Amino acid sequence: MSLTLVQARQILDTALATAREKGYQPMGIAVLDASGNLKAFVSEDGASMFRFDIARAKAWGAVGMGVSSRTLSERAKGNPNFFVSLAATAEGKFLPQTGAVVIRDAQGQLLGAVGASGGTGDEDELICLAGVAAAGLQAG
Repeated sequence: MSLTLVQARQILDTALATAREKGYQPMGIAVLDASGNLKAFVSEDGASMFRFDIARAKAWGAVGMGVSSRTLSERAKGNPNFFVSLAATAEGKFLPQTGAVVIRDAQGQLLGAVGASGGTGDEDELICLAGVAAAGLQAG
């Protein structure tokens, strides 16, 4: 199974609705497939130009390592040299900061990741989790 555009759009729509319900700042949200390719992206009116790069880099790191960006952020504290080297090797596409989760199917197969940028890391992560759940998928 692979991540469909319908699922990616459901993730985006719900993540945006959740951000608006909670009164968060304008968001940028990126959904990537299991190979790290962009499946869908949305940028709200008023979001800064950095939102895309940050959201994608959070999601890219998550899908590449198979864990949430929160987990990557925690791991980076204990091994900063590795994560700095990884970010350099990834040509800026890797950002181990809270705000992205991996997307899995019911069997646990990795389908991709979603990352957000605009709020705090916790806010970004919360809207990603809401989007994945609404699409009937599992987040990690």
